Amino acid sequence: MQTAALGTSTRQNLTIAALGVVYGDIGTSPLYAVKQCFHDAAAITMPRVFGVLSLIVWALTIIVTIKYIIVLMRADNRGEGGIFALTILALRSSAGRRNRWILFAGLIGGSLFFGDGILTPSISVLSAVEGLEVKAPELQPYVLPLTLSLLVLLFILRKRGTGRVGLFFGPLMIVWFSTIGLLGLAQIAQHPTIIGALNPLYGVELIMSDPASGFILLGAVVLAVTGAEALYADMGHFGRTPIRRA
Repeated sequence: MQTAALGTSTRQNLTIAALGVVYGDIGTSPLYAVKQCFHDAAAITMPRVFGVLSLIVWALTIIVTIKYIIVLMRADNRGEGGIFALTILALRSSAGRRNRWILFAGLIGGSLFFGDGILTPSISVLSAVEGLEVKAPELQPYVLPLTLSLLVLLFILRKRGTGRVGLFFGPLMIVWFSTIGLLGLAQIAQHPTIIGALNPLYGVELIMSDPASGFILLGAVVLAVTGAEALYADMGHFGRTPIRRA
């Protein structure tokens, strides 16, 4: 069914569900991405703060908005997305010995996707629960058991289907995005000069000043876009338009 033919309420529900399922991973990335970029107190300097924020902003803009939302989501296989749909499209436009390499690349991509599907939820939930230690250090022994309990609960809920899970977590993600947005605006109001971090030159200068450590830093920055592949992979669940709208 084409999204254009759906009712207004259905489109709104699909958009909210997409927020809960597709954007949940990207939305929780700040919990650990920024922390990894400033792994020690000595690393917190003004040039590094501006450089890291610049790199994160432009990584989100280029990878999430341009690569996935604008470009890659056009390459669907009868409405379906994901690495295997992309592999099939590539196989259709190729022939001969090339097909073997395309299939090999598709299998490698699928393996990486499965690995990401295992690692990312555990890292996201663990990073969220570790926040309890900041407020109450005495809760440290309970972090791991609570994380395991939440992961088990989340996987039990999955059997109820993508739609129901999305509609449950969608409003939570709206609250979460609103919260970090308001907190960010409050900090920007206190330190308006941080808007300068939108300049991509800060990120370039940070990497060029020390290419070796800059390369390692990019490994931490890329954590900000973990889960972006869900934009394309879950296109068959919600449709292109609700994901783009969300």
